Amino acid sequence: MIQANVAQKLIKDTAGNPTRILDLGCGSGTLYSLVDWEMERFVGVDFSLEMLNHHPKGSNVELFLGDFNNSVLFETLRTETFEHIYSASALQWADDLGGVFEQLSLFNTPMSLAIFTSGTFKTLYDCAGLPPLLKSADEVIEIVNRHFTAHYDIVHYVLEFDSVREMFRYIKRSGVSGGRRVLDFGQTKRLMEMYPLSYLEFEVVFIRS
Repeated sequence: MIQANVAQKLIKDTAGNPTRILDLGCGSGTLYSLVDWEMERFVGVDFSLEMLNHHPKGSNVELFLGDFNNSVLFETLRTETFEHIYSASALQWADDLGGVFEQLSLFNTPMSLAIFTSGTFKTLYDCAGLPPLLKSADEVIEIVNRHFTAHYDIVHYVLEFDSVREMFRYIKRSGVSGGRRVLDFGQTKRLMEMYPLSYLEFEVVFIRS
């Protein structure tokens, strides 16, 4: 649900109707399904074959199994021209975010990107006594500013749950946790007992260039 809201904002804030689109971390096609104008070409990249198998197909759609941590991927993508580059909720997991933005700057193409920050699951990490997995909004913005000029929005979301158990099931299923398991069973049980909220927090930096 949160990832869908993020993708909706990226599409809503897009100026014009770009017809040649690159989507980094395209997943199962959330952003693609929100584009309500005719596209000449849509290229989606994801490191999960399972996700790509669920992505909508079409004569104007090409999907790549690839990792944006790999510079060779960007060299391949730069062999063609795009009118807009999107990434809805994937770049926070880059091994070298600065390196990714350096590669993106070489496209000289308008971009709409969304990156989850350390404000995501903040109370949960505070209660667990663990450092956040993600970079702060200030860190993300500082990295982007090294490579190109951009406009930023920092948006906070909350997602309500009927129970803490349901909340933890969501964390396990969602891509926001990046598949990282940072607590053992006993730690998870104690955290479920002491977590003070009925919701999870999310913080997202939206980047437009």
